Amino acid sequence: MIGIIIGIVVILIIFIIIFSIYSNKFHFAIIKIEKAEEDIDMYLQKKKDLLDRTRPIIKKELKLKSFLTELDDDLSEKNNFEVNDFLRKMYNDLFKILDENEKLFKSDALVSILDNLNDNEEQIVGAIKFYNDTVVDFNQLVMSFPANMVAFIKRYKKKSFYNNEKREIFEILNEK
Repeated sequence: MIGIIIGIVVILIIFIIIFSIYSNKFHFAIIKIEKAEEDIDMYLQKKKDLLDRTRPIIKKELKLKSFLTELDDDLSEKNNFEVNDFLRKMYNDLFKILDENEKLFKSDALVSILDNLNDNEEQIVGAIKFYNDTVVDFNQLVMSFPANMVAFIKRYKKKSFYNNEKREIFEILNEK
């Protein structure tokens, strides 16, 4: 009888230890994901601001009435995935105009903003890579035993990740 009780206690202790270990792994992954999301938010806001700063220069140089007017839209309703896609489209539209009008590169102010935009783009790519790597780790925990028991108890679900490469290839194929 005492042997059965000791066995049950040992099994409970082992379960509590395993639960604590994997709960901490989930907690650490969630902290990393939240940090990556904050970084992505910050870089996307900076990208929007930089794109906004190009507008008056390009409108003046090309004598346009409007340019990238979509940037005036409220982005607060969109999630990071949607904002990233939207700003990538604006970024691509900007560079289409720049490719068509080489004289714009004579503006030192615009060239400086473009350098900042390129640096910002690298920062976004790095933050997205960090986010994706962390989400992959998180999703592996959700799917693997015994971590999936903790995920079930705490109701953790797989998270979506940025998939820029596949999306860009899809867009290129659709353009042809």
